[in-house]
Amino acid sequence: MNVLKLSSDLMSFKSISPKSAGSLEFIQDLLNKWGFDCHLLEFGETKVKNLYACFTGGKGPNVCFAGHTDVVPPGDEKEWDSEPFTPLVKDGILYGRGASDMKTAIAAFIVSSKKFLDLNKSFNGSISFLLTADEEGDADYGTKTVVEWLSKSNKKIDYCLVGEPTNPNILGEMVKVGRRGSLNGEILIKGKQGHVAYPEKCKNPIDDLLLVCSSLNEKLDEGSKTFQPSKLTITSIDVGNKVTNLVPNSVKLKFNVRFNDNFKSEEVIKLLKNRLDKLECNYDLQTKVSGESFFNFSEKLTESIVNAIKTVTKNDPELSTSGGTSDARFISKICPVIEFGIVGKTMHQINENISIKDIEKLSDIYFLFLKNIFKDKF
Repeated sequence: MNVLKLSSDLMSFKSISPKSAGSLEFIQDLLNKWGFDCHLLEFGETKVKNLYACFTGGKGPNVCFAGHTDVVPPGDEKEWDSEPFTPLVKDGILYGRGASDMKTAIAAFIVSSKKFLDLNKSFNGSISFLLTADEEGDADYGTKTVVEWLSKSNKKIDYCLVGEPTNPNILGEMVKVGRRGSLNGEILIKGKQGHVAYPEKCKNPIDDLLLVCSSLNEKLDEGSKTFQPSKLTITSIDVGNKVTNLVPNSVKLKFNVRFNDNFKSEEVIKLLKNRLDKLECNYDLQTKVSGESFFNFSEKLTESIVNAIKTVTKNDPELSTSGGTSDARFISKICPVIEFGIVGKTMHQINENISIKDIEKLSDIYFLFLKNIFKDKF
């Protein structure tokens, strides 16, 4: 099976989140032919599609490859040099939406697994795939819900590798062994509307806003053994005032906190409330937690992928906890999880692209990873 051909086939599906657009069904048909036990799962009112498929060779560990076939919208297609959902190969580069994030990694999963099974169908363990069409959006009915389904169905995963594009610049540069937590917040600061010429008759919420911003920007911590310092970033301030002679009634501030393992999300919220309460301003705080921080380390899992990376690329990857959130945050609740995929330099961008040699090397890395994790049979 050719990894470039399969990558191109997957990229041809216009699977803009949270739509499968036939991508998961295509994979299901492929895996069914190879003897995988496939479950096409639908969750939520919008019936978001997910796929869990497993090939059992023996009673040993279940090693799972996880990822997503959904992609972000292409943006203004006129800005693209080629049609975003018609994969283009030019000068050794594959262009199209999903080239980096992350249909090529899924193709590499599948090709490497097929190669492994062709060589040894009686290996002592299981190979599974956990794929969703709901990662780039709200992610409420994707991997999060599949993990709940797995637990209810008594289907155990022992190790998981998520194929997110972890490498900033070159293949083999970085492996993610954990992630910071993410919390989104919105603060409505209330005042009293009035004419600017009569400040004694109104209360300007922007005055309190300045104090709030200063308080929020205070350092959260110094970092931890495995994580960089937690960081709060103010992302939006909106008054909605279209004139200059009106003191607004309220001002809205939005922020995001990326927090390390010094905190649970409820502790971050409590800390922020304590800071705001000291200011004695009239505010309302709303928060939504995208995920908790995790560092779910497994020596066997880490050594298996790092050894494969070194063998194929000659690079010694950094074990990192930097970056944003991924579906690994849900999987970390049920088993050790690690992330390694393609180069992410162009993910989500116009003219998203990836080196064909890197796709082929990634497939080789995943194949060696499987040999390493099941090495007692070789």
